[in-house]
Order: sequence, then structure tokens, then C-alpha cells
Amino acid sequence: MIKMTKYFYFRNHLCIAMELLSINLYELIKANDFVGFSTALIRRFTSQMLLSLSFMRHHRIVHCDLKPENVLLCHPTKSALKIIDFSSSCLEHEKVYTYIQSRYYRSPEVILGMNYHMAIDMWSLGCILAELYTGRPIFPGENEQEQLSRIMEVLGTPTRNLSTAAPGRNSFSIPTGSLVR
Repeated sequence: MIKMTKYFYFRNHLCIAMELLSINLYELIKANDFVGFSTALIRRFTSQMLLSLSFMRHHRIVHCDLKPENVLLCHPTKSALKIIDFSSSCLEHEKVYTYIQSRYYRSPEVILGMNYHMAIDMWSLGCILAELYTGRPIFPGENEQEQLSRIMEVLGTPTRNLSTAAPGRNSFSIPTGSLVR
């Protein structure tokens, strides 16, 4: 997790100084010509992100916008990283926003307007890991309908119980009768 170094007020605005970090994971993928990374490097990144998510889970924090742009390297030539940008985050029992998560990393329950929990950050992590491996987003939908369609192409359609319980189900054409694997 990123560390605050100091804070101060300037013209009645709170200013927060954070530790200096390097490039984000998207910039790293781009610098690598959108070619995936080795499993050894991905494993090092994964363990650190899981430690951060475990810390957030312990404190019941949902990040709500985990994506490559919000994961920064501590140093340009090392694999240590930090998660940043908690501007959309909330406590699990105090959800503030309904429109959350960047589209490529948005979980099905958020797309369908369902209640969300800390598991949405794990979904985003899985999408990030796939992107680190392939160099490209796993579900690059142009809009929410296409996003959900791309997810269903890989994982299948939601269960009937899930798709009928989703408040946003009428916004999407979801085939019925199939099961998620």
C-alpha cells in the first residue's frame, strides 16, 4: 500500500504528499510492446497484490477500481509494487457508488447492478493477471453489453437464479438455462 509522507492545507484544501513511485503496470506493458511477461515476474507481482488485497480485506475495504494504471512499481528496475488511487474505495458495508470499476476490469455483478463485496477486487486482479500474461486485456468490451458478452464467451452465461436476481438484467440480453463454470 502506498504511504502518505505528509499532509498540509493550502488555500483551505487538504494536500497529501505520498511516496514517490515509478511507472504503472499499463505503462510497463506498453513499454514491453504489449507482449506478456514471464510467469516468474507475474508471480512476484501477484504475491504483492494479494498481500495488499488481504490487508484491505482485513480492514473490509473494497478498492473498486483495481486496474493496471492503479498499480505502480516502486522502482523502474525492480518488481516491488504498490496499489494506489483509493478515490472510489469504500468500506464493505458502506457502499458509496453504483458506477464503479473500469470497464475491462468490471465484475459481472457490478455490470448487472447487483450488490458487490470485496470479491470484485479479486475479479479485477484476475483480469490484470491475464493481461500481464498476454499483454492485452482479457475482456476488452466497448460498452457494458459487449463487456458482459465477452465474459460469457469465456465463462458461460450466468445461472438462471443469478440472472433473474440481477437488477440490471433487463439492460442485457442474457441467454437462460446455462451455468457458469
